[in-house]
Amino acid sequence: MTRNTELAIPHQVGEAFEISYGSEPAADFGPLARDRIPVRSMAVSDLAALVAIDRRITGHERRAYFERKLADALKGSDVRVSLVAELDGVPVGFIMARVDLGEFGRVDATAVLDTIGVDPDYRNRGVGHALISQLLMNLATLRVENVRTEVDWEDRELLAYLDSCGFRPSQQLCFDRSLN
Repeated sequence: MTRNTELAIPHQVGEAFEISYGSEPAADFGPLARDRIPVRSMAVSDLAALVAIDRRITGHERRAYFERKLADALKGSDVRVSLVAELDGVPVGFIMARVDLGEFGRVDATAVLDTIGVDPDYRNRGVGHALISQLLMNLATLRVENVRTEVDWEDRELLAYLDSCGFRPSQQLCFDRSLN
């Protein structure tokens, strides 16, 4: 899909100028991804679709993981922020997040993005951006000011995607220690 990046150009009519709004809008005034792709709250009935999308992405069956995450998202939190994107009535992407009211000595409300997935057949169609856009709008309504996530440093595709969504490296370091 190509976007027309030209601005509406005034046309002189006598001594007055008239702006033609008949051409496609410029990219910065075009429809938002969440307006083109329906995004809704996640439901228990989405489990099979989440597992199938994840299997297409990772090549692994992680049903138990998604059963736990879905239970946490729907029952373990008072604030439901996990979402599913649909095209033609079929789930094609999801985002699982939660709101933390404080941890590691902080008392501010921060959202944590746990998992995001877009069916490979629907990549580069705005599905991921629609999910992030709707999530950020919902979180802003809840007065959440920050969203955090963790990414494997070698997953360049995901790093590039998050960068395109405005995520930046944090000033905090995460430490691991092996127990073996």
